[in-house]
Amino acid sequence: MLAETPPQGLSDTGELLLVGASTDAQGIMAQAATENFPVASRLFPRALRPHLLAIYGFARLVDDIGDEAPGDRLSLLAAVSAQLDTIYAGATPSHVLLRRLAYTVRCFDIPRSPLDRLVQANVQDQVVDRYETFADLLAYCRLSAQPVGELVLRVAELCTPERLALSDRVCSGLQLVELWQDLGEDAAKGRIYLPAEDMRRFGYGDDDLLTGVVDDRFRRLMTFEAARTRRLLESGRALHRTIPGRLGFAIRLYAAGGSAALDDLRQRGYATFDSSAHAGRGRRWLSAARELLRT
Repeated sequence: MLAETPPQGLSDTGELLLVGASTDAQGIMAQAATENFPVASRLFPRALRPHLLAIYGFARLVDDIGDEAPGDRLSLLAAVSAQLDTIYAGATPSHVLLRRLAYTVRCFDIPRSPLDRLVQANVQDQVVDRYETFADLLAYCRLSAQPVGELVLRVAELCTPERLALSDRVCSGLQLVELWQDLGEDAAKGRIYLPAEDMRRFGYGDDDLLTGVVDDRFRRLMTFEAARTRRLLESGRALHRTIPGRLGFAIRLYAAGGSAALDDLRQRGYATFDSSAHAGRGRRWLSAARELLRT
């Protein structure tokens, strides 16, 4: 087992030294277990799980930099990009998570684009704190969420244009669910993901969001956002029908988890300012049971 890593930072040459509290497999799995949606579920074939965790480790790395790293986050993200340069030059990166990712990249001939987009999403979070339209927000999801679905499909060796289009819808829907769950937390960081045009439509202002106002305006706004998020999830639901066996069911449950989270949000009146609104295990199992009854 790898030891705990020292404090994060850059070397004198700009090389990424580390980010995050722990880079050993046990630490990654511990974080994975707390995610809203299951990472490397046992429904995935055993041989694929280490590769899914490698992808998760990379995504968690760049997200931790973008959300929590002290100092110059843009320089740290640039250092991650430099590590990707190393991987795609056929050399060995210095960071343990990037070394694991390199093995997965080479095993499945994964293109660089989805990895670059995950980094770019976190770069965007440093310079963009407001989205005018829902289309703008979906463009952000193209960077922050859709690459994850593509990477999973590539590791499963199931990536086709049809599946990728459906995966993009599901992943964007799941990203939106997490944004709606974390409205208060993100606002405290200076980021507002609710489209400005929608907030104006329902008469709910930035100051209302920043102070955690939950009233009829807010509930109407969030009912509107939740409804189109659910439609987006449903529009990608056919993805699982193109993938046989346990793997197809595993992918099916991701969308079910998103629907469960939306149900939790509705029950809470969409209030997420004082506590997280992630769906509990019981509700996720209930959604799984419902999925078994659906065609």
